[in-house]
Amino acid sequence: MSRKRAVVSLGHDALGYTTGAQRDAVQVTARALADLVEEDYQLTITHSNGPQVSMIHKAMTELRRVYTDYTPAPMCVCSAMSQGYVGYDIQNALRSELLGRGISRPVSTILTQVTVDPYDEAFYEPTKVIGRFMSKEDAETEIKKGNYVKEYPGKGYRRVVAAPQPIDIVEIEAIRALAAADQVVIACGGGGIPVIEQQHILKGASAVIEKDAIAGKLAADLGCDELIIFTGVDCVYRDFGTDGQAPVAAMAVAEAKEMISQGQFEAGTMLPKIEAAVSYLEKVGTGKVLITSLGRTKDAVRGKAGTVITA
Repeated sequence: MSRKRAVVSLGHDALGYTTGAQRDAVQVTARALADLVEEDYQLTITHSNGPQVSMIHKAMTELRRVYTDYTPAPMCVCSAMSQGYVGYDIQNALRSELLGRGISRPVSTILTQVTVDPYDEAFYEPTKVIGRFMSKEDAETEIKKGNYVKEYPGKGYRRVVAAPQPIDIVEIEAIRALAAADQVVIACGGGGIPVIEQQHILKGASAVIEKDAIAGKLAADLGCDELIIFTGVDCVYRDFGTDGQAPVAAMAVAEAKEMISQGQFEAGTMLPKIEAAVSYLEKVGTGKVLITSLGRTKDAVRGKAGTVITA
């Protein structure tokens, strides 16, 4: 019997918000991922990188302030750095957990680029906040360089970047080959490194791709049986955050679209997950999406927890 092929999307809770917290968090995350491997899943893993890429961007910017002969690292380079070190921690923690369970399964991290449209409307209205709080003078310097900033009254200013839609995953054939070889693959971290294709040249873009959007695309491109999205809640709720909130055990794409139109899902949290689910299922009609928390992994894959979305 062939393994169930799944893309797993890891959120901030699976990784922590600092370097030390990440080392601890991935130990817990590795156990949940190993549970899936024991349930006969072939995994391709993607992950968020918001806190990590912000930390790297801040560090590189401060380095430039202290040592003026250094060139500030562009966002695409910061994204590549975050892919490397987050993948490193997940890869090692999962390898160790699998070996501890007597499972010999290679785990690989692929530095992944994702093309975006330079005319995507997101570039005209950046929304992703990154980096440190800045003074008004520093903010004006960023604006002069062509960057966008957002003011937080009483706190300062922070840089914001675009969150364009992904077009193509450049290394998709390498990911597909490793997955077909029954390796656990970590790819498209942080949404992938955003690049703009100019003839045969790939040029880094000042942007951050939504990690749930790339998870849905990755699952569709690989023709996976499932898309598993880990988040901070055990399942999707109707009227979340109100006295009448109710868990949703299962829904079809049509119901998911209706709930989106009703404004049931908060932008930046649950909404991109539901949108990724819809995008994937509209391309892979036989697939299913599971949304749950890391702590409910075993129960969720056995139908005892989480939310299942189907076409």
